[in-house]
Amino acid sequence: MLITFVVAYLIVTITIGLLAARRVHNARDYMVAGRSLPLYMNVATVFATWFGAETVLSVSATFAKDGLAGVPGDPFGASVCLVLAALLFARLFYRMNLLTIGDFYKQRYGKGVEVLTSVSIVLSYLGWTSAQMTALGLVIHVLSGGALNLTAAILLGAGVVLIYTLFGGMWSVAFTDLFQTVVIVIGLTLVAVLVGDLAGGAGRVISQAAADGKFAFFPDSAAGWWTMAGAFFAFAFGSIPQQDVFQRMTSAKNEKTAVRGTIIGGLIYFCFAFVPIFIAYAAIVADPAMAKLFGSDDAREIQKVLPDLVLGKMPLWAQVMFFGALLSAILSTASGALLAPTSLFTENVLRPFAPRMGDKQFLLTLRIILVTFTAGALLFALNSKSTMYEMVQNAYNVTLAGAFIPLLAGAFWKRATTQGALFSIILGIGCWIGAAQVASEAMVPANLIGFFASIIGMVLGSLAPQLIGNQGHSIETSLRHAQAGTHGHAHAQAGSHGAHDTHSKAGGHAGVPKS
Repeated sequence: MLITFVVAYLIVTITIGLLAARRVHNARDYMVAGRSLPLYMNVATVFATWFGAETVLSVSATFAKDGLAGVPGDPFGASVCLVLAALLFARLFYRMNLLTIGDFYKQRYGKGVEVLTSVSIVLSYLGWTSAQMTALGLVIHVLSGGALNLTAAILLGAGVVLIYTLFGGMWSVAFTDLFQTVVIVIGLTLVAVLVGDLAGGAGRVISQAAADGKFAFFPDSAAGWWTMAGAFFAFAFGSIPQQDVFQRMTSAKNEKTAVRGTIIGGLIYFCFAFVPIFIAYAAIVADPAMAKLFGSDDAREIQKVLPDLVLGKMPLWAQVMFFGALLSAILSTASGALLAPTSLFTENVLRPFAPRMGDKQFLLTLRIILVTFTAGALLFALNSKSTMYEMVQNAYNVTLAGAFIPLLAGAFWKRATTQGALFSIILGIGCWIGAAQVASEAMVPANLIGFFASIIGMVLGSLAPQLIGNQGHSIETSLRHAQAGTHGHAHAQAGSHGAHDTHSKAGGHAGVPKS
């Protein structure tokens, strides 16, 4: 009976996504929904994309095992990321009228930096996307009663996400996110009430967590502080130069909506992330035997805390609500995690080699890359034994070391140059990888070594004699181009693929919207 409800839910989701696909007429519709999402849809896309499998299954289980000290990155760092992105970059990105975050690097530093950062960001999505596919496969495997092995279940789940994302792009993501947000909030709230009652009430769960030291957040050693900083920075800074964050801000109907939607979505995410955390710990309080999952050699086993509890002790209606919410969280995040790197790679890595590509060819290429990236993420998912929380954190280490500092300096430091950006990327990623290989047990985490090296590279490269000529424009120049309707250097050829055809739906002028 439960599997029947799940299949019906998946069919409804696919139907919504395919219906939304009718709004796709060109590349801009596919990539940023024509820059026309109202506030409520913008909030839903921010919340639903971030509230993924790792939040429901992995972050909650990690808290049950290690307490707040085990989850500084998510939800704390992740929520800080969204607020910082909204306050520091939302208005700038919207006024520059870019299609991808890679376009920012191109305008500011030139084609070389554009390609390097875009490749780094695309690679970082492998871990995040794989985490969602692993979770989706795990759920289907559990619900099938073992009839489908985990590999087959992961393949089936990936196929579902691929179908509606392939045809509808950001429009399908937006409409399915809205539907899935409603299911997540209602479903998990009802399950939290029920599980709390099984554990003796919310008061008992909270007092037991306090007695077990689960609310101890700050470390008691220097090594602990460095570890916490590494996890926090990976999410708070490393997830800012990500195409999905950029895509949600620039899909809004105006810049006020871009700022407000991202902040509101981030705050709702932070608050609601504690609901699955409560459910997971209530599950341990209700059935202490479930804590044995923490002793498994396979780190992924702790992610079964909630599914095992719901299937073993919940009535059918609660099972339907929980797995409906869980599937919603996974599908919404997975679709965004597929679309973002697809858009970035096609626009900023492939397109420079085919500048005369027409709009129909560009859309076809987007869809081909989407299928290709899905296949790559599947290979990663099938061969990884990390928890989803670890997979996502590792993904953000790439952009923390190689993309954040060039973005921050490019936006706020006038003296930042192409040479500085190249030094920052090469030194940051090189030192991160090197430290991870030769000093993985050092007190200072490898990702922070890469982050500090990235800062040094930017400063020294920009202030030293410029052996590599500056190939980009200042922010002021880019904004003038956008306001004049030329969209600057990054979109001099945008008319060839119809990137601006639907901008009238966004409320008028293609340049800087009025505040």
